[in-house]
Order: sequence, then structure tokens, then C-alpha cells
Amino acid sequence: MIHRYRIAAARASLCAAFCLALCFSVATASADNAPFDLKGPDIDVHVTRSGKSLPIAQVPSLQAGDRIRIHPNLPDTQSVHYLLVVAFMRGVTNPPPPTWFFKAETWKPPFRDEGIEVTVPAEAQQAAIFLAPETSGDIKTLRNAVRGRPGSFVRVLQDLNLASLERSRIDTYLAAMHQVSPTDEAAIKETSTTLARSLSLKINQDCFLRPTAEQAQCLTTNTDNMAVDTGQNASVVAQLTTGATSDLATQLAYTPNAGAGYYSAYVGAIFDVARILDSLHTAQYQYIPALSSTEGDTMHNKLNVPPSFHNPKSVIIISLPPIEKTQLPMLSPVNLKQAACLQKPQTVLGIVGDPALYSTQYGHDFVLHFKDKQGKPLDLPATPDATLGGLKVDGSKVDTTRFGLSATGSLKGMWGFEPYEGPSFTFDISHASTWKTPPADQTALVVGRTDTLHLEDDEAACVSEVAVKIPGGATNKADFKVSKPTEIEVQVPLKDAKPGSLSVLVKEYGLSTSDEVSLNSYAEAGHLDSLTAYAGDPQVLLKGTRLDEVSGADFQSVHFTPGKLSREGGQDQLTLVATNAAAAQAFTVGTNGKAKFALKDGRILELPVEVSAARPRVTTLSRDVQAPAADATIHLTDQGEVPQDGGLTFSLKTVIPAIFPRTEKIEVATEDESLKTTLSLSDSSLVLEDATTMLATLDPRKSFGPSIFGPLQYRPVANDGTTGDWQPLGTVVRLPVVSGVSCPRVPRHADPVPAPQNAAPAPQADPASQASPPDAAKPESPSDTTQSSGAALQSRPGPAPSAAPANPAPADAQAQPPAAGDQPGPSPACTLHGSNLFLIDSIASDAAFTHSIQVPEGFAGQTLNVPRPAAKTLYVKLRDDPDVVNTLQVP
Repeated sequence: MIHRYRIAAARASLCAAFCLALCFSVATASADNAPFDLKGPDIDVHVTRSGKSLPIAQVPSLQAGDRIRIHPNLPDTQSVHYLLVVAFMRGVTNPPPPTWFFKAETWKPPFRDEGIEVTVPAEAQQAAIFLAPETSGDIKTLRNAVRGRPGSFVRVLQDLNLASLERSRIDTYLAAMHQVSPTDEAAIKETSTTLARSLSLKINQDCFLRPTAEQAQCLTTNTDNMAVDTGQNASVVAQLTTGATSDLATQLAYTPNAGAGYYSAYVGAIFDVARILDSLHTAQYQYIPALSSTEGDTMHNKLNVPPSFHNPKSVIIISLPPIEKTQLPMLSPVNLKQAACLQKPQTVLGIVGDPALYSTQYGHDFVLHFKDKQGKPLDLPATPDATLGGLKVDGSKVDTTRFGLSATGSLKGMWGFEPYEGPSFTFDISHASTWKTPPADQTALVVGRTDTLHLEDDEAACVSEVAVKIPGGATNKADFKVSKPTEIEVQVPLKDAKPGSLSVLVKEYGLSTSDEVSLNSYAEAGHLDSLTAYAGDPQVLLKGTRLDEVSGADFQSVHFTPGKLSREGGQDQLTLVATNAAAAQAFTVGTNGKAKFALKDGRILELPVEVSAARPRVTTLSRDVQAPAADATIHLTDQGEVPQDGGLTFSLKTVIPAIFPRTEKIEVATEDESLKTTLSLSDSSLVLEDATTMLATLDPRKSFGPSIFGPLQYRPVANDGTTGDWQPLGTVVRLPVVSGVSCPRVPRHADPVPAPQNAAPAPQADPASQASPPDAAKPESPSDTTQSSGAALQSRPGPAPSAAPANPAPADAQAQPPAAGDQPGPSPACTLHGSNLFLIDSIASDAAFTHSIQVPEGFAGQTLNVPRPAAKTLYVKLRDDPDVVNTLQVP
């Protein structure tokens, strides 16, 4: 199954899609964008291996020696006699022997009632079911067609398997979204986001900007191609190559089991199938594909072309699973630090890695396997659920006395016929706990409002309910959430409470009693402690309590409105901003008087204020960025970017005071102020050039650690602690390590380099210059291409797919043999090798990013398909600063 995902990535290119679409517009314009919405015949299939039988829905792959029982569910009123042929193939260059074709006349007993049973022969690689209307010589005609062009049929079967897998992800998403109320905005967003993560899909975030009643419809529009919006008046090529509709199509190819792709693997497979089958039709037969979805022992088949019972008659081709070694999924927890509680009913263990876990029935009989203190086993059923984004496990009836304070369960089950062992999960077990309140929250409960309280203990995951009990009053439930593995955050409702003692009751799953935490609540009327104003500042700082009740202030005929409210050292701090900035900046040192504050309840409070000396202020004269010591292949084109392993030197000019004091400091911080460092003269990170000019030196990695990235800001700090305004300093970026770029040899008559997403379609080449048709071309030597030309993101190597042929030649050119050395087919992309490639946001072959790929979030690979560079230069946008285009000199 994973192998089939890789096939998609190895072939994906917009250039191929463009050429194929042009070809279809002439020959099969009615079918190339038709949805698979015609119900075809259902077929029951069972597979037996080593004495064990499974329904087809649970079989990801076949193996030599498997017994396959096939029975078509044709109605009793079937008027056309269908011949069922099961055929096995062994690759593109080795036609199957005649004995690998098995015939069943479905209208005759015993086939009508029992179907046909065949054995997978040794060396077989693909298997197909053909349903052909009865004609004279039908089996011979079909067998000769397959044996004459085995490569075409092999490619069709590979693409149908791929398309079925990709379509199963989309169908799973749509089926789940249709169960969500169209008026529940929160449920729509939560469910769609979880499904997208489980199924490796990228949803259209713009849908959430629409009215609630339209969001679900927006997210589920177009059942054929959820990722690509197929408007009735837009061409297929435009839909695949332009605008936001290309984003999800690209993302469908970016899965842990796929490689980089320029368009949806599902769309690409359908294009290829339509093109190949169109080239196979004869006067007697034409071949039409069936897109299969499996449920239990039934293959439900959908057609996109109505069958014809006149010459050329339609032969339905249905792909069985590939014949190969079963590829087990690579699953991992969503959060390695996730805490779970064994006694919680329907615990959900977030797990990702292979969307087939959720979209198919390949995985079955999953359990979490435990061993208790005595070493005795315990298995709990585990059920994948894409809507919840993980495995559902119910341990509420487990005898937890068999375990200690925790238990570890490992995922076991079956993937097809093969046993599977997955990741392990640690569970907490409920027990009486002593919850603690952090010092900052011990006086945080204030009556008259709902306050946030944090409680700490190792059993956070096992909390089932929290209530607040007020002496002499009611006991009310309180909302809570697990904020950390060892902490819960409780919203304590005290709007109608009186100051005094109270209890917080914490109940855990499986326990009959609650843990009680005794606390005090306090009355806190609005109290204004101080107002700080500085000469030249348009804002002032108010300190006190209950400052959330302040609605505005007035001082010296200037009105101030509330800004940012924060709490520090048990005290509220409120920034008030002048509505007339120029008037406030005109205040001089020593200006004093009383400021009047309006409260939301209508009261007016007063507070004396005196304008203090101006805060320190500096300006930036110049800045210089030092590149890392190691030679870097990525050149930063914007001086505003600072490499994490490099350095930054900037010079400052003092505005206030007139000269720099020896105690001057410069504080540098991230945008959210979560990371800070201070530069000073004492540690030589500041050096005075003269009395008014200063040179500052910053090493981002040394000052902030290896996780520093994003915008930096700085401000001056006076000796008394007074700070100036924050000013932008630059953006710290982390650089990936690029070890090389390998590109396949460009054939002499190859198609143009594939145009990545968002690129305009290339113009149609002049017919006189078209390459010879694929059948007339010389096969490409394996040595002519690089090993990783199309599967840069795949986790394990797999056989590469056949190269897509070039545009067909005009009729007058088809008789001409290809010139020596000509290699028809699209020019494949290049492969970039390195580490920390997730630090790249996108990469292109041109500065305008018309030929580009987007690197998905969470990408962990060490190779990446990239457009072929021009003049050994690629253009890179870094994830830490995606607005800037940098250059990468190809090593």
C-alpha cells in the first residue's frame, strides 16, 4: 500500500497533466473530467492464505499462492452476458503466459452461483478482473491485447489502485463531515481539522470565513476532487495549476508514504488511466476503468464512462490489490507527551502516520496489549476513528488493582494477513491525590467574576469533573481543561459569591470520592495605586487592582482609552493610550495635576500624577549581519534576516538622554517577550564609539538557545529600570543544511521541465516539433535517470513507475523513427539532499516563484523534489521568514 503511494509521487508533474489534458480535449473531452458517479457491478472477493480467509477490504496486497474467490453480483435480469476474465501480469517488459488468464461465463452454472476461484501464480505482480460482453473470440481478443501491451495494462492497474486509495481518504472525509450539523460552527471547524490531520488532507481555510450555514458545504464541495475545485466553466488544467485550488491537490501527494508531487495523486492517476485506455481501444473493444471502494467482502465499482454494447464494446477493467510483500504502516503518536487515563471511558490516543489506517479496513483486530504486576496479559480493543484523530480505547471496566500508578500498553493487531506491532502508550491510573496551587494563584480568586485557577498533580489526565463548593451556598460545576500533563486549568465561577473560604472538588475517573482543595476568595474593588507618565509619551501606565473596570481617563484635557491589561506581582497593570497623541507628547517634565478615571459602573476616581523625565530613546544608525562560520549554500538576500548561527552588529544613536551613560543597557527580546537578553558595557556586548554612539553585538544562538527564531526587537533600559519603546531589530532565521542537488539527465527531445503549482500552463508546441509516439520510441536506459528523481519524500525505497510519454506526434510524423539517443517523456524534477529541510517554506526555480513547491508542515525527510534550477540557482523562502526570497547555489 505504501508502495502504491510512492508511485504517485514519482510520476507527479504539472507538465504531464497539461500535456495529457490537451490530448484529452481532442479525443476524450467528455470523459477526462467526468466524475466516477455511475454505479458499476459489485463483485464479492475473498482471499485465502495459509488456511486463513479475509474479505477483500482487509487485503492490502496479494502474494503468490493466494486463493482468490471472485463472484460478480449481477442481477437475475441481466440481459447482456458478461464474460469474466481474471488475468495476472508480471511487469511491463514480460508478457504473461496464456495460462495466466482464467475465464468464467457468468451466465452459466456453476459460475453464476459460485463464481470462480483462482490461484496467484509465482512471479505475478499485478492482477485484474475484466468484464467483457460476450462476443466470438472474446477471450482470445482480450488475451492478445494484454500480452501485446502488458506495460499499458500494468500502468492502468497501478493507477487504479492508487486512485482508489486516494479516493478512500476523500470519501472518508466527506462521509464524516456530512454527520456534522451545518449550524454548529465549532464542530465544523474541529471535525474538519481533525479529519484533515488523520487523512493527510489540507482543507480550505477560507471556508471558515463564510457564514456558519455555508461552511460545511464549502468544505465538502465536489466529491470527485475535494482538493481541486472543478468549476463548470474552468478548464481542468486551470483548476490544477492556479490559485488556492492547487494547494490541497499538492498536499494530497505530501503524505509520509508519498513523495513530493506537483498535483493531486488522485487526479494524476485518473488522467493517466484515461489516456492509456483511450490508446488501447480497437474496433471490437474499448476499455473503461472502474474505481473500486471496498466494504467487507464487496468491491463497489464506480464508472465514469457509460458502457457501450455496440462495437467497440466496453470492457470494464477492475484492479485487484498488487502482488507484493505487505508494507506495514509506520504509525506514531500525535503527541509523545500525551497523558491518558486508563479508567477514562473512550480514551482517544492520537495517532498519525498512514491515512490508510482511517480510510481503509486493512488494519483490523487492533488491541492495546498490557502486562500487569504479575506479568499476566490484558488486551483492550482499539478502534481507529478519523473523526477523533486516533484510537478509541475503553478501560473503564479494567481492574486497576492489577497495576500500580501507571500502565503501558503497546498497539498490536493485523495489517491484512500480517501481524502488526505499533507504538506504546503510557496511562495514568486514578488514585487519591493532593492537588497543589502554584504561588501565583493562591490569591487569584476574586469574587464578582470568573477567575482562572491552576491545580497541579500527576493525575491531570484522569480528572473527570471539577466543582466549586461555597460554605453555606451551592456546589457548582466548573469548566476545566488539562493544560499540561501535570496541571489542570479551572474556571472558578464567583460572580455571585461572597469573600471567604471555598473548596474546589476534583473527581477522577473510577473513584467514588473527590479530592478537596481548600482556598480563599477575596473582595477586590477597583483600586488605583499609581499612574506613571513620561514627557513625550502618548501613553501612560496605571497600576492597581480590578483595572478591568476602568473604561477611560482624562488628564490635562487629554483623553486616554484602555490598552493592554496585564498582571504582574499580584497587581494589575493597564496601559492607557492618548486619543490625541500630539497633545500628550507635549507634556513637559514636572507637569502635574489629577487624572480622573471612569469606571464601567459609572463611578469616577481620581489619582494625582506628575510627568517624569522622558524615557530613554535611541535610533538605529546601521546594522551588519555576519554569516555563519561554516560555508552556507543559502544566501540571505535581506539584511533584515539574521542567521541563527551567525551574528548581528548594530550601531545606536542616543536621542534621550543627550549622551550615553556608562550604565546604559539594551534589552533584546522575541516578539512575544518569552525570550530576553540584556546587552551592557560591562560584558562588552556594548561598546561606546563616542558619547552619543554605541556599537552592540548579538549572537542569537548563544544568547537565546537553539530554538530561537522569528522577529527580534530591542529597547533601551535606563539605570533606574525605565525602559524605552520596543523597536524592530531583525528576524532570526534557521538555515537547513543542503548537501547537494541531483538532477536526471535531460533527454534530447524531452518535454519541458514540469511547471509546479501556481504556474501558468505552457503553450501548445507546434505539431511539427512533436516527438514520436511512445510506441515508436526507444526505451529509456535505467542509467539515464537518477535513483531518486521522483520520490524524494518516501520513507522506504520502492520500484519507480514508468515515465509518462510525451505529447503525441502529428499523423505525418508518426512514421518517422526516433533519432538515435532520443528519449521521449517529460523532464523529471531534481532531488535536493540535506538535513533540517523542514526549515524551508517553499523552493522555486525562479525568483517570481511561478515554478515552486511548498514544503508541508511536519515534513521530516532528508530529500525533497525541487524544480530544475536555472544557472545552478534555486530560490528559497524560509519557514521562519517566508516573505523574503533567498538564493541557494546548487552545490
